[in-house]
Amino acid sequence: MKFLLYSINHAPELTGIGKYNGEMVQALAQQGIDCLVVTAPPYYPEWQVHAGFSNAYCTEQQGKVRVLRNPLYVPNKVTTLKRLVHLASFALSSFGRLLTLLREKPDVVMLVQPTLFCAPGALIYSLLTGAKTVLHIQDFEVDAMFGLGMAGKDSLAPTPDAPSQPSAKKRLILGIERWLMNRFDKVSSISHSMLAKASQKGVAKDKLLFFPNWSDTGFVNPAVDSSALRAQWGYACDDKIVLYSGNIGQKQGLEIVLDAAAALADQPQVKFVIIGNGAYRDTLALEAARRGLTNVEFKPLQAWELVPQILVMTDVHLVVQKKGVADAVLPSKLTNILAAGGHALVTAEQDTELGELARRVPGIYHCIEPEDSNAFINGLRQCLAQDTRSTNTIARQYAVDHINSEQVLSRFAQDLVELVSKEFIR
Repeated sequence: MKFLLYSINHAPELTGIGKYNGEMVQALAQQGIDCLVVTAPPYYPEWQVHAGFSNAYCTEQQGKVRVLRNPLYVPNKVTTLKRLVHLASFALSSFGRLLTLLREKPDVVMLVQPTLFCAPGALIYSLLTGAKTVLHIQDFEVDAMFGLGMAGKDSLAPTPDAPSQPSAKKRLILGIERWLMNRFDKVSSISHSMLAKASQKGVAKDKLLFFPNWSDTGFVNPAVDSSALRAQWGYACDDKIVLYSGNIGQKQGLEIVLDAAAALADQPQVKFVIIGNGAYRDTLALEAARRGLTNVEFKPLQAWELVPQILVMTDVHLVVQKKGVADAVLPSKLTNILAAGGHALVTAEQDTELGELARRVPGIYHCIEPEDSNAFINGLRQCLAQDTRSTNTIARQYAVDHINSEQVLSRFAQDLVELVSKEFIR
């Protein structure tokens, strides 16, 4: 079987969608599936093309997988307009590349959202080649856009003459999204609540496929010895490490972490560590300096080999998002936190996937409402009061049972085989 992955993000990006894409195609290739990737040069989360890569058309080999990279506009400072141009530029450059691949005749084309901008090109290419199509939703980018007010001040506001109805602009955008989603043979996503949202958007239930993000629960596990890294980074045995790791962007609302650092400044053993890059990193670092927060340290993204040690040495992990985003986005960082048996403080509304998981599996993490500094600080104090050096066995067991990479990816490979053989039943 021939499989074409179409996504703006890919390995060697270390976080988020690119990391998962890279692991997925390598696992599929190991199972005998011929994989081809159409993507961009790695740029995330730093928002600059990584060293050693050019922002041009090129081809590389990653193990058994051929990777075709296509140029795109990468803004130095991310704004709504520049982000849209960024997405559109990749859609245009990659569609041109797709047209040169008509002889490849893949059996399945899988488009990862974001970006939905690429959906027309993916559908046209699939029509010309006879391929089955899968839209895999990592982020509902339209929902995230409205949730963050990126489509204008009245994005979520009803019209004056129809208080219960969304604006005409929002109805148009949602209508286009619905039409595009329904053109795919299957629509997969990483959580049950996101699949439910796809159904609400008009996707037939027999088209839906659960394909969660995963963790290598053998590589990331609570038994890893992190004492050497703790000493190397200068932390004492009795220091309490509070970690946020991942993309540092607007949608995270990380100012609340600085609020907590200020509130706990009288506890010098509590150290806040923020690892990652992103469009908002410099702004956040400047704000921490302005507040005089000496208990906050910023570090760049770390090598993947260090991730298990970093996760295990952390006392409390922070998964922070703004209101209106947590329902549309299931944070990818959470899978490895659970695999490490970590103690986590998660900001999510009760009716989101994260909120429902906290209710369904009590003790898996501590969940509070987003954008509430007082609740966040109180929740963090409660987490720190626990025995954070012990393994969160509830989180670890959930990871082993539900998001083990070998199980998830083997099942997805079988789903692809069944889709091509027209015997897909889920």
